[in-house]
Amino acid sequence: MHKKLTISSIIKSKGVKPLVMITAYDALFARLLSESADMILVGDSLNMSFAGKSDTVSATLEQMIYHTNAVCAGAPNSFVVADMPFGTYSTKKEALKNSIKMFQMTPADCVKIEGGQEKSDIIRHLTQNSIAVCGHIGLLPQSVRSEGGYKVKGKTEAEVTQLLQDAKAVEKAGAFCMVIEGVKADVAKLVAESVSIPVIGIGAGKDVDGQVLVFSDMLGLFEEFTPKFVKKYLDGASLVRESVSEYAQEVVERKFPKEEHTY
Repeated sequence: MHKKLTISSIIKSKGVKPLVMITAYDALFARLLSESADMILVGDSLNMSFAGKSDTVSATLEQMIYHTNAVCAGAPNSFVVADMPFGTYSTKKEALKNSIKMFQMTPADCVKIEGGQEKSDIIRHLTQNSIAVCGHIGLLPQSVRSEGGYKVKGKTEAEVTQLLQDAKAVEKAGAFCMVIEGVKADVAKLVAESVSIPVIGIGAGKDVDGQVLVFSDMLGLFEEFTPKFVKKYLDGASLVRESVSEYAQEVVERKFPKEEHTY
């Protein structure tokens, strides 16, 4: 069992050791993943992998609280990041009210807020009120409908400038780390070098301060689509199908249960 990270140790890891972050949505997988992950993200991506929705937008605060409690129960020794879902931090007042609810109803170590410069006032308001915040810049899944899809950032000079401004604004607002998603690798490297807090990448190349992947993607369980940045470390869906098929066949043929499985 590894020692649980703190905000201080996360910040101090920059330039020393890349951070390993992975998503989890329940106690079972959280327990399995916690042995290797420094940080566990209870991502609103659960709305897609668990709820079968086409994007993350319809995830609710109640869903996130439920799943965060499950993850914290399964991985009590892991630093847990809870996504704040779409519509729960549109104003400073809403953001504080909903983040307080997340903190009071779960043992989450911090909340994650999508948005850069335009969300810096909200991040500052949270951090000034004892809410630890992980930022999220670059491709923002909660903005998929307004942007007309998932679009890689950092392709133009204007986007590069904005990303740098976003990172510095998030840091200045008091976030202790941030996720950078769907950004050209060379640009993500510049962004990571421009701030003193860790920048954890997803689809942002290797020259950042850590990596995060959705567990159902990297284990090959989610089959609807596979982003370019995902490496499948296991063909999980095929293994599950084979196992369930074998079970079904043994039931039909009365090969299961055997004597050793019988009271």
